[in-house]
Amino acid sequence: MRDPGLPSLDQLRVFIAVIDHGGFAHAARALHRTQSVISYTIANLEEQLNVALLDRSKRKPTLTEAGRALLADARAVSLKVDGMRARAKALSAGLEAEVSLVVDVMFSTCKLVRILHAFQKEFPTVAMRLRTEALGAVTQLVVDRTSHIGISGWMPGTPDVIERQACGFVTMVPVVAPDHPLAQIEGVVPTAVLREHTQLVLTDRSTLTQGQDFGVLALRDWRLGDLSSKHALLRNGIGWGNMPREFVQWDLDAGRLVQLQIAEGSAFSFPLYVIRRGDEEPGPASRWLMQQFMESGEPGVTTALTERETVEHAAHAQQAAAQAHAYRQLIPPAEVAVAAPISLRPR
Repeated sequence: MRDPGLPSLDQLRVFIAVIDHGGFAHAARALHRTQSVISYTIANLEEQLNVALLDRSKRKPTLTEAGRALLADARAVSLKVDGMRARAKALSAGLEAEVSLVVDVMFSTCKLVRILHAFQKEFPTVAMRLRTEALGAVTQLVVDRTSHIGISGWMPGTPDVIERQACGFVTMVPVVAPDHPLAQIEGVVPTAVLREHTQLVLTDRSTLTQGQDFGVLALRDWRLGDLSSKHALLRNGIGWGNMPREFVQWDLDAGRLVQLQIAEGSAFSFPLYVIRRGDEEPGPASRWLMQQFMESGEPGVTTALTERETVEHAAHAQQAAAQAHAYRQLIPPAEVAVAAPISLRPR
């Protein structure tokens, strides 16, 4: 038996049309061809593949067993080619092939999901490269051109090439397990007492703030590389530390964590920015994406969480990775947002 030949894209699309439109005549009308041309094309395709694709013994042609198996392949090939053409059209019009985004893990997960879902609908041909980092690591990836866009707090010593635009705030709260000694203290916890207990601190994995230590209050601290580890240790009573309120609200409501009242304040907020290199012009998809992040942080723009998002949000509190520990001291005083009462100490 001879090997199958190489069918053309046109043959595959005629085959698909015959099935989708319910016969040769309907396919001919849909493709603006004569019925004889449709029949001839299918016959040639069967000859190429060396199998019968359609059973013509009935009034309406039906798929043979081989036809059913090969129809899925024909659809896959056609869709791939259509996708390739759409991407080529977008590229010729100046649309990026892909957008790389790095987001500080402090940024709201629910907002991020909504924005990326809308991005996928708006730019279906543009690939997304998403990373999550913390503190200086976000800025470093943008500086190095690893990522086109970053969502980050503002770092001292950031190169002048980086441009920023505000996109909202994150509120941090000091928390501890309910059976921890600090949780047994009524009212404000004195700073002297707080210093005696282990503080859980997240480290910056970039070199942008290498050698700097910001706002570690306790005399003993444990340095951790990711938020999930910090969250697990906090819930199990191994030290105290600051966490994004959004990530631990579920635990606070359930009593698995307790918010501390400390002398520096029970909460503080810091701003986030959309950052990019000012010496590179963003493409249409990048500009659209940056605009979505900026609009998400506008005052008064809030959206209630769906039931699924609420559940996912609680799960995310146990899985978020690579947080940093020093936002509050890294922000110029004029840019710090008030979240009464204010704390001057970073996490």
